[in-house]
Amino acid sequence: MTATHASTHTSTHTSAHASTPASTPGEDAPLRVAVILGSVREGRQGAAVADWFLGAAGAIGGLDLDLIDLADIDLPLAMPGWGGSPNEQAAAALAKVSPRLAAAEAFVIVTPEYNHSFPAVLKNLIDWHREEWHAKPAGFVSYGGIGGGLRAVEQLRLVFAELHAVTVRDSVSLHGPWSGLGPDGVPRDTAVAEGAVKGMLGQLAWWGRALRAARTSRPYQG
Repeated sequence: MTATHASTHTSTHTSAHASTPASTPGEDAPLRVAVILGSVREGRQGAAVADWFLGAAGAIGGLDLDLIDLADIDLPLAMPGWGGSPNEQAAAALAKVSPRLAAAEAFVIVTPEYNHSFPAVLKNLIDWHREEWHAKPAGFVSYGGIGGGLRAVEQLRLVFAELHAVTVRDSVSLHGPWSGLGPDGVPRDTAVAEGAVKGMLGQLAWWGRALRAARTSRPYQG
């Protein structure tokens, strides 16, 4: 398993709606999973949570992990009109992120909860893309206060359903700082949290491989 923290892609992709997924790997090939860090807030705990998750996921095997930190992706809020082309700033940002989303066979979203929902930067990334999400599974690692980010996850499930993605039932929810999540962003009870990671990734891998085979035999009609 590999955990990639920086992009090595050199694609000149400039359109969120024209990406081409990488060639389909063999049935036993590692599942390509994009881990999307959905917070750019100053002083965020998300980076520590994502690092912990990558370590826990790395111990399971069978996955090729690519960390996409939205703090490194400067996507503007203003989108082109229907049929229009992204401006220079957007095209440069899309060239960094869109090929990685297209190549991914599954997604894990690492998100905090802001006002009973998820961060605007995460919604912006989602909305700039469409086919990249189609017929792929998504799992969630959330963190926050007493609710552990679960309300953000429930809203994300609605968004991904619209984008023809399959969200797995189990998620990883880190509650803190009062219970579970330490001030450094690492779970206090790592055994329980790592068990949740194993359960969520087991479902994600099943769906990821099943949908990979389905897309190979018959292109998805989204």
